[in-house]
Amino acid sequence: MRTGQRQPEAELRKCEVIFGQALSVRKQMKILFLCKRRPQGKDLIERPYGRFYYLPRILAEKGHDVQILLLSYKNDPKIVVVKDGIHWTSLSLLKHGPFAYLREAEKIIKQIKPNWVVGFSDTYYGILAQRLGTKYNISSLIDAYDNYESYIPWCRPLHYFWQRALAGADIITAAGPQLAGLMGQKRFDKKPTMVLPMAADPIGFKPLDKIKCRQELGLPSDKKLIGYCGSIHSNRGINVLFDAYKILLRENKDVKLVLTGRKGAGISIPDGARWLGYLPDGQIPGLLNSMDVLTVINETSTFGNFSYPVKLYEAMCCQVPVVATATPATIWILAEFPDFLAASNDSVDLSQKISRILQKTTKIDYGKKEGWEKESALFERAMIDHP
Repeated sequence: MRTGQRQPEAELRKCEVIFGQALSVRKQMKILFLCKRRPQGKDLIERPYGRFYYLPRILAEKGHDVQILLLSYKNDPKIVVVKDGIHWTSLSLLKHGPFAYLREAEKIIKQIKPNWVVGFSDTYYGILAQRLGTKYNISSLIDAYDNYESYIPWCRPLHYFWQRALAGADIITAAGPQLAGLMGQKRFDKKPTMVLPMAADPIGFKPLDKIKCRQELGLPSDKKLIGYCGSIHSNRGINVLFDAYKILLRENKDVKLVLTGRKGAGISIPDGARWLGYLPDGQIPGLLNSMDVLTVINETSTFGNFSYPVKLYEAMCCQVPVVATATPATIWILAEFPDFLAASNDSVDLSQKISRILQKTTKIDYGKKEGWEKESALFERAMIDHP
């Protein structure tokens, strides 16, 4: 009698296992990502970075067949390699030309018959992903972290094809709701447009000992340090930060501005400030933890309004106080911390916000910050659930 009762239970468990395996197999996807090789200046093959690397890698770790086709704008040799569970192919625009990249994409599509083709990192790749998706009856996804139309505002034909691609793609993902709304304006049906925020890379962005970090970087231990990490260019509003620093110096000689990043031609660093050049990725967590306050400067513009600075996310993971230019994007990121926002193009307001924070000099608990694991889960679920 007991045996007779157990057999159905055993058979039921066996069926559940078989069904679960079948469901798992059904959900495994083949995905082709199209991307430039050096988004934001980071070589994806040599330096894992951002959404362009961690989203595909985590998908590969989950068992999906992931291929990335890169286009280098330098004179690099062709590369075909399997690394971190991903099949990488890289071609050089200078050596092979744009049509070789197109032929390689079509070759991969014919070989692996992907479920999805994804356009990363720029307008060209989103346009190509959507066109290839239509041609080969493959689902297409376009991901954006900036308002790409602000890069070359005069190039109307490119924007026309970009807008057509946005209208035709099966899914759009964007780094924030303002950008998602802008991109979604091009869509005239109910195809999904979703927010996939930026995140700090898993390379040690956490609270660290400030004094030790300063010693390792050769920074003074007896100064109030104001940090800036990023492009040092006039079109980012950097002169507003320089003017705010001069105001602060008149009030307190113990403050020091520390900058790191690529410096544009003709930019003069203020007296008393220190430029560290372009630091290796591994030193950035220590740099952020050395600061009493990190500034994130931008302008309200077609670029700045849709820019979601990753340095802001990194600083928040390190619990470093921040002062950011109040753009629609940073207002969204710092929704719970409005006192950390300074008026755009207002050096006086910026200096006042920095001064208030310097008087407190404490770590800030921004709450739990989600990483690429959560973002990749959203990314994966959107593709799996797509009909």
